[in-house]
Amino acid sequence: MAETYDFPDDLRDAQLELHQAQAEYRALCRRLPWSVEPEPGWTSEKQMLNERVVSFPASPGYTAEEAAQVDEFRRRILDLSVTVSTHPYWSSLTAGVVDARMALKHTGGRGDGDAAA
Repeated sequence: MAETYDFPDDLRDAQLELHQAQAEYRALCRRLPWSVEPEPGWTSEKQMLNERVVSFPASPGYTAEEAAQVDEFRRRILDLSVTVSTHPYWSSLTAGVVDARMALKHTGGRGDGDAAA
């Protein structure tokens, strides 16, 4: 039977916000050019284990606004990670801290704290 945890609301909320920030950051990164700085395009015709051709178009680099967005997401994710990992709740556990942390992570900070597989 999966163990349940009584996570404090502020810890669950911080974990949920962390998941949301990470998802938004990944979505932003998918929209950004492949290079931070302007770079010419290139093609690699040989890969280590296969023969497929990989091409990258020229990259205009990040705009100042895009770079600021990346910096803001990274700062926000770091701050939320620290908030979650140093929350006083963790010191209240005498055993099973890793299991509890994984349960919080896998429940997305939502719900009743059931450890989801």
